Amino acid sequence: MKPFDLIKADLYRHTGKVSLLLICKNLFNNNRSFKYTFWLRLANSHNFIIRLLAKLMHQHLSIKYQIQIPVKTQIGPGLYLGHASSLMINSTAVIGLNCNLSQFTTIGSNHGKAAVIGNNVYIGPNVCLVEAVNIGDYATIGAGAVVVKNVPSNMTAVGNPARLILNKEPGRYILNTI
Repeated sequence: MKPFDLIKADLYRHTGKVSLLLICKNLFNNNRSFKYTFWLRLANSHNFIIRLLAKLMHQHLSIKYQIQIPVKTQIGPGLYLGHASSLMINSTAVIGLNCNLSQFTTIGSNHGKAAVIGNNVYIGPNVCLVEAVNIGDYATIGAGAVVVKNVPSNMTAVGNPARLILNKEPGRYILNTI
């Protein structure tokens, strides 16, 4: 996708609407999450001048908000950074569309490949995703979880180390452990 299409998708996650006025309003009214993602997306522009300016702004906001998301990280449309502070993401991570990343989240790797996160995933505050785990679509990762194993789609993982709990399917609940 083009950077501006990604920006529109991110804006829609924040406001439920898309317009040039809303882009300006969210950039200048201190919507930290949108401001950061705006410059992150533009840092991949094909235009040299825009890319240079965006990389400078991205670097400035990374220091200001204590967010480290490398420009080359693969992130789908509709990214939402809750509270937009203290995020660390490895450049090899892959993040699907419409994902929420809360404050103090770390997606890291010591041995090369980081996590692959599916679509429509919510990651709570103070979560660590360690190494090459796969997080399925519509999964929820609870606050403070340390995920060291895969989380299937439509499941909730909590705790340290994370375990799966209460998969709600129509008419029944299932308690699983990782």
